[in-house]
Amino acid sequence: MSEARPGRKLWVVKLGSALLTDGGRGVDTAAIADGVAQVAALRSRGIDVVLVSSGAVAEGMLRLGLGDRPRALHQLQAAAAVGQSRLIQAYESAFSSHDIVTAQVLLTHDDLSNRGRYLNARSTLRTLIDFGVVSIVNENDTVATEEIRFGDNDTLAGLVANLTEASRLVLLTDQPGLLTTDPKVDASATLVAEARANDPALDGMAGDGGRLGRGGMRTKLRAARYAARSGTETIIASGRVPDVLLMLAEGEPVGTRLLPDRPPMLSRKRWLAGGLQPMGEIQIDDGAARVLRQSGSSLLAVGVAAVKGEFARGDLVICSDRSGLEVARGLVNYSAAESRLIMGQSSAEIERVLGYVDEPELIHRDNLVVSQG
Repeated sequence: MSEARPGRKLWVVKLGSALLTDGGRGVDTAAIADGVAQVAALRSRGIDVVLVSSGAVAEGMLRLGLGDRPRALHQLQAAAAVGQSRLIQAYESAFSSHDIVTAQVLLTHDDLSNRGRYLNARSTLRTLIDFGVVSIVNENDTVATEEIRFGDNDTLAGLVANLTEASRLVLLTDQPGLLTTDPKVDASATLVAEARANDPALDGMAGDGGRLGRGGMRTKLRAARYAARSGTETIIASGRVPDVLLMLAEGEPVGTRLLPDRPPMLSRKRWLAGGLQPMGEIQIDDGAARVLRQSGSSLLAVGVAAVKGEFARGDLVICSDRSGLEVARGLVNYSAAESRLIMGQSSAEIERVLGYVDEPELIHRDNLVVSQG
C-alpha cells in the first residue's frame, strides 16, 4: 500500500453525531478538543489522519429549534447549512491550538463513483496530506439530495478510506463495537473482537442508527466492506473511551476489528484488472513497455507512441506494446485529446502544451496493473 508521506501511515477516522453533539445539545467543543488532541498525538507518532465528521445536521437542528430529525428534504438541507459552519469553526479553533492547518472537504457519493471526480478528489486529499493539513470531510448535504436521502457518513468514511488507500479506518461511535445481539433485548450479547469484514454472519448482528445520526452498525459494516476493497482494516470502537485513538496506535485490543480478505495492493489491482470496462487504448514504445513489465512504475507521456479511441480523465485504458500485446491497464489522468497532445513529451512539458498540469504521470502506478502473461 502506498503511503501519503514516506514512512508515515494514514488513518481515516470518523466521528459520529452522538459523540460530537453532546446528545443533541449542540456541538460539544470539549469532545472535539479531546479528539483533536488525539489526532495531534497520532501525527507526532507518524500517523496522518483524514477526519470524516458528522454533526452538521444535529447542530443545525439545535440552532433551528428542531427536536427531531426532519423528514422534509429542504429542512434537512437547511439544518446542514446552518450546522456545518459551526462544526468547522469548532474544529478550526481546536486544531489551531496545536498549530495544525485544517481544510474543509465536502463530497458527494457521486464524487467517488465518477472516475474523473474520483481522481480529482484523490489528488486533492493527497496533496493536502502532503502539506501536513488535516482534512475534515463531510457529505455535501446542503445540495446533494440523494446523499441526504440515502447517504451516511459511515459509508462516506469507507469510500474515503478506499480513495486514499488508508491503512486503517476507525469508526468511533457511542457503542463499544459490534455486538452479537442487541444488549437492550439480550443480556447475553458479547463484543465481536475480530472478524473478516465480508463474513456474512455479521449481517445478522448489525442494527440501525439512533435519533440524531443515520449510521447504525449496518452502515458501519458496509463501510468496512468498502474499505476492505483496498485492503484497509476497520476498527469500530467507542469514542467515549479515554484516548481510544492512542490505545489503537499502541496496538491495544479496543472495539471490533474487521479485517480485509486480501492484501492491500492485490485487492486494488483486482478491481482495476477486472472491475472496469476499458474505454480506449494507449500504445507505448519499447522502453516504456519494458519498464512497466519489470517494475510496474507509472506511465509517463514521453513513453506514448499512439492514442486510440476516445476516453475521458479517469477512464480505464489498455496500454499495449507496438505489436498490440496488452502490457498493462489503468486509470488515465488525461483525456484522449489531451493525451494525443502530450504523447512523446516529458512531464515538464505538459503545462506548456496544455496550459495546465493535473498530474505529471499519464497513469500513476497506484492506478495501474501490469497484465499477466
